[in-house]
Amino acid sequence: MLPTDLSLLAGCSSPALAPDGSVAVVSVTAPDLATDEERGSLWAVAAGGGTDGVEPRRLTRGHRDTAAATSPDGRWVAFLRAEPGGRPQLHLVELAGGEPVALTTDSQLPLGAGAPRWSPDGSALAFAARVPEPGRYGTATGPAHLRGPDAEPPRLITAPAHRVDGVGHLTDRRHHAFVLDVTAATSGAGDAGDAGDLPAPRQVTDGDADDTSPTWTADGSSLLVLSARHDGAGRDLRRGVHRVDASAERATELEPVVVGDLAVGALAVDPDGGRLWLLATSLDERGLGAVAQPESLWTAPLPARGGGPLAGTAAGGLERLTGPDVDLGDPAGSLVADALGALVVERSRGALRLLRVRPDGSREVLLDGHLQVVGVASTPDGATTVGVVADGTSRGELVRVVPGGPVRLTDVGAPLRATGRLRPLVEVEHPSRDGHPVHGWVVLPDPGLHGAGPHPVLLLVHGGPHAQYGWALFDEAQVAAGAGYAVVMGNPRGSAGYGLAHGEAVLGALGTVDADDVTALLDGALADTSLPLDPERVGVMGGSYGGYMTALLTTRTQRFAAAVVERGYLDATSFVGSADIGWYFPDQLHGSEEAMREQSPMTHVASVRTPTLVVHSEQDWRCPVEQGQRWWTALRRQGVESELLLFPGEGHELTRSGRPSHRVARFEHLQRWWDRHLPV
Repeated sequence: MLPTDLSLLAGCSSPALAPDGSVAVVSVTAPDLATDEERGSLWAVAAGGGTDGVEPRRLTRGHRDTAAATSPDGRWVAFLRAEPGGRPQLHLVELAGGEPVALTTDSQLPLGAGAPRWSPDGSALAFAARVPEPGRYGTATGPAHLRGPDAEPPRLITAPAHRVDGVGHLTDRRHHAFVLDVTAATSGAGDAGDAGDLPAPRQVTDGDADDTSPTWTADGSSLLVLSARHDGAGRDLRRGVHRVDASAERATELEPVVVGDLAVGALAVDPDGGRLWLLATSLDERGLGAVAQPESLWTAPLPARGGGPLAGTAAGGLERLTGPDVDLGDPAGSLVADALGALVVERSRGALRLLRVRPDGSREVLLDGHLQVVGVASTPDGATTVGVVADGTSRGELVRVVPGGPVRLTDVGAPLRATGRLRPLVEVEHPSRDGHPVHGWVVLPDPGLHGAGPHPVLLLVHGGPHAQYGWALFDEAQVAAGAGYAVVMGNPRGSAGYGLAHGEAVLGALGTVDADDVTALLDGALADTSLPLDPERVGVMGGSYGGYMTALLTTRTQRFAAAVVERGYLDATSFVGSADIGWYFPDQLHGSEEAMREQSPMTHVASVRTPTLVVHSEQDWRCPVEQGQRWWTALRRQGVESELLLFPGEGHELTRSGRPSHRVARFEHLQRWWDRHLPV
């Protein structure tokens, strides 16, 4: 894979199904180098049985159309459309085709709309949207020099949870629930593409809290939202479920439905409205302790209005259906309820497998193997289920879920696959110092282009640490292999997908068994005579926690020809005061102030002699840019060859969702660095 092949990295997302299961609607997007944004459109795909050979039909042609939702009668598709450089706004199109109608505008929702959800009778849409304080975020009026961000009034911060990477400050642009009457649009009123004659969205919730994931009750009278409206909100991680009348106007008092020591990440109600399903992380009595904890599936009968809240424990009415060794945390919020139970995605040894969990706790594995399920939709009766599946050849394809395995319905990855440049994943496992098995993969260069080897090696370390490398197409590894490097990557202790003990093994002990596992996987691969790897030519790189591990290893060894430390977590002490999660994450990860210092690479930077490229984004609030700047400065002061590569306007997610031009430039700089220090 070449850096410029990024524009071929297309994938499906946001699947939706017509109620009868005959047609699925999916968003197909890819990085676009011409507009320097991710762009794409909606496609209608025959999804029912006996539809093999029916070609997908392009439904929209906007700049970036996503988040499709089909109406209860199957006639309409609501979706989000973003114009170049713009915010997503709600639109409506007939499933049979036609000109989309704009339902919301930038003047109504200056920060854009969230994913739509149809009311049971199809008369309205619910969605969440950020509401800016007057005068902020482009809403100021007056002379130009008084309208910019630098002219806004100061912010008074009273709680630690006040900003997040990729968004910025939160307390002056809270998420709230909205309801939009769409009867005028669905009955033909209003000009196509013009929201001017249609009703404006009505803000349902208000107050100093974020209200997200609005979900209709079965009778259409109420909305359930995720919100933190308890005493101490913003100082812990608790988030519960609240109910509000769907006809409300800016309600600040919401009825609590689920409260307690849970961080609820997703909610759903079954089609008959009697059962509530939640994905939630258990917290400690302080409302913290979430690091390395899995999201689990919980359920309970939905309480009647005024019936009092569920307390967030089995004793309080909720039943936990999956144990701590079943990790449902990725992709976040993958929860669909139908008449047969709940559809969820489990992290397991590099796979994301699809499960159906029934109310009695019994589980059925619907999709498994060398794949990752990254989206799912089901008809209300559960008779038809589709998913978006990533594997080693595609970022995401729509499939029909049937006994015996998935039936592929799209092939959006064909252009990239047709280049012939994708390389297979070779699964490996090697024992660590204490015998613990370390699972991972090797990606080898094409011998037709780069010879039989032995090849120079790049050791890649993922972020998290509670994350995982896996069976999906990974552009980082593919571009490195395309340049002639063999890639070794795996899931050391601390990673997700191998059970609770594996994830918690690094708590209070970061840089111990995880460092042993990373080096053991590398040494095992280098010693494997079936793999053409050169043990004398090895580099190391990683981002976030991977940047931490890369930096830490260079404080302990000089075996690497060079290193790339990207968006690194390098000094826990300064991270506490600068990162969006700094107010709780280092405490839970390390356990004490002394451990923070001792386990931080910055404490030991004087030992580094390895040439190091430091890569960071200027707007990274997860691992703030000061982390990278201080590491680079320390290396320069002690005479280590080092460069600092900064990306303006980008956050922590540069490598996954940054500007396409920046992602390509990053690949080119990496190749330049490795050409210098680890030539092929």
